[in-house]
Amino acid sequence: MGHAAENPGDVSGTGTRAPAHERIYRQLRDQVLYGDLAPGQAVTIQGLSDRLGAGMTPVREAIRRLISEGALEFQGNRRVSVPLLDDARICEIIIARQWLDPLLAERSTARAGPADLAELTGLDDALDDAILQGDLRAYLELNYRFHRRLYQFAEAPILADLADGLWLRFGPSLRVVCGRMGTQNLPDRHKEMLAAMRVGDGTAAARAIREDVTQGMELVRRSLEGTAAAD
Repeated sequence: MGHAAENPGDVSGTGTRAPAHERIYRQLRDQVLYGDLAPGQAVTIQGLSDRLGAGMTPVREAIRRLISEGALEFQGNRRVSVPLLDDARICEIIIARQWLDPLLAERSTARAGPADLAELTGLDDALDDAILQGDLRAYLELNYRFHRRLYQFAEAPILADLADGLWLRFGPSLRVVCGRMGTQNLPDRHKEMLAAMRVGDGTAAARAIREDVTQGMELVRRSLEGTAAAD
C-alpha cells in the first residue's frame, strides 16, 4: 500500500493551502520543535509576533495551542518559554517512546509499499549527508521527518499524533545535546529498521527503532543530568 508524499503546507490532506492562523502555528511549532527557542528562554508575545512577522491574534492562538500541547508554558507578564525537562519528564518520554515507536514501526512494516520505503530511504540518505556536513538544523529536521513519515505509514492516526506530540517535548533539548556533541556522534538504527521493513519483518523493525529511540533519549537524559550537576 502506497502513501502520498508529505506536503508541509497542506495540513488538511486536500492539497489546499493552510489558513493563515494554521501557518503561524506551524511556524512557531517548528521553532519550538527544532530548538530555535531554547529551553527556559523566556520570550514575549510581542517578540514572537515580530519574529514571525505576524499579528498578535494568530500568535496568541498559536501560543495557546502549544501550551495545551505541553510545548510552551506561560511565565506571566506576557512571556512564555519552552519548558526545561527534568529527569522525571525525560523518563516518562522514554517509556512512552519505547512503546509507541516500535508499535508504529511494526504496523508500518505491514502497510508501507515500495514508494514509501524509497521515501524513507531518501530521507535517511539526506540525514547521513547532514551528519557528514555537520548541518545541525538539517539533521534535526530530517530526523524528525523520517520518524514522522514512519508514524504516518502505520495508518494509526491517534497513536501517530501521540508519538508526534512527544517530539515537541524533547525536540528543544535534542537541539541542545546535538549542539554539544556534534552530529557525527549521534548514532541511529534507521538502516537496520529499513532493512527489516524491506523483507517484511515487523518484529525486527520494531526492535531496531526501539534501540534507536533508547539510544537517542538516553543521550538527552545523560546530557541534561550533566547540565544539572554543573549548575
